[in-house]
Amino acid sequence: MTCPLQPGSVIAEVPVFPLPQVVLFPGAVMPLHIFEPRYRSMTRDALATTRLLCVTLIPEDHDVDGFGQPGIAEVAGLGEIVRCDALPDGRFNILVEGRARLKLEELPFKRPYRRARATVLGSNDSGVDAACVRCLISTATRVAGAVRKCHPSFRFCLPESDDPAVIADACAHYLVLDGSERQKLLETLDVAERVQKCLETLLAQQAAFCGNETMH
Repeated sequence: MTCPLQPGSVIAEVPVFPLPQVVLFPGAVMPLHIFEPRYRSMTRDALATTRLLCVTLIPEDHDVDGFGQPGIAEVAGLGEIVRCDALPDGRFNILVEGRARLKLEELPFKRPYRRARATVLGSNDSGVDAACVRCLISTATRVAGAVRKCHPSFRFCLPESDDPAVIADACAHYLVLDGSERQKLLETLDVAERVQKCLETLLAQQAAFCGNETMH
């Protein structure tokens, strides 16, 4: 990948892959099955050039434009295709790794898929409380255990990094269930605030899990 990803740098044109309930965080790995013809074309173009694409959320309350395209979130995740399995019928199974947060400015529609001009967003470090990070880690571990009870194949490993931003992004990507809540965390650039919000969201999920277990 040759694209500069320093905060403030601009990507003149990046393919846009809109999905409901899907949010890609930096550092996260996401498998995607590509079957629609327009996104097969997008994948082929990405593989032939930068291997980059932008995964962006379609909000639940989205509008539809004149081309029948759903509205998309303005902050999205830039991903790099790190693995691609081309299937005989033209479909793809790809593995995308999150590289950065982006602020999107959608370009005029050019068939067959959408594109955007994108600015790389950085994080603001206002001072993270170490105790809050420890609480996030312990809560994430408990939530992962609760998920595993329902889905034994589920695996979640905290990143080896001790960077609070990296930890919060991993917890948000793999453990926060609701797409709109994940989107809020993606848009939260202040690391301390992101850690706190992620913790609160996971605590609420944990309480819901416990409530469901009690009812059963």
